[in-house]
Amino acid sequence: MKLLLENWRKFINEAKKLACPKPTQNLELNTKNRNAAIKADHIQYGPLNLADEEYWEKAAEHWNTDAEVAKKSRCGNCVAFDISPRMLECLPGPVSEPIEDEEGKLGYCWMHHFKCHSARSCFTWAAGGPIDEDKVSEEWQNKGEE
Repeated sequence: MKLLLENWRKFINEAKKLACPKPTQNLELNTKNRNAAIKADHIQYGPLNLADEEYWEKAAEHWNTDAEVAKKSRCGNCVAFDISPRMLECLPGPVSEPIEDEEGKLGYCWMHHFKCHSARSCFTWAAGGPIDEDKVSEEWQNKGEE
């Protein structure tokens, strides 16, 4: 009986760890986090309109480069952009099939904790992504809980 309870406790703890991130299940929280990332001077998530050259010029100035280079640093190739199978299942509704349009697709940002679009960017972009394996997604989730 003791072993059964220990195994059950272990199972419950693992299930908690691997639960979908709260912003993927709570529109209000997701919107709050996304809006904070848009407004924060050190993040500047955007642009709202992908053709907004002013945004890309601002990003280029931030990174000390030109707009064409800045445009290559997007959420879709950021180290924190999660499009793993487990994360796509966390995205609610028909948008998770996966949401893709001519500009890109929806994923989850582990840096700023909101659903984001692959064609956008932010000032905290880091090379090395996207996350496309469940194991790596789980590692990011575990880091966030530490």
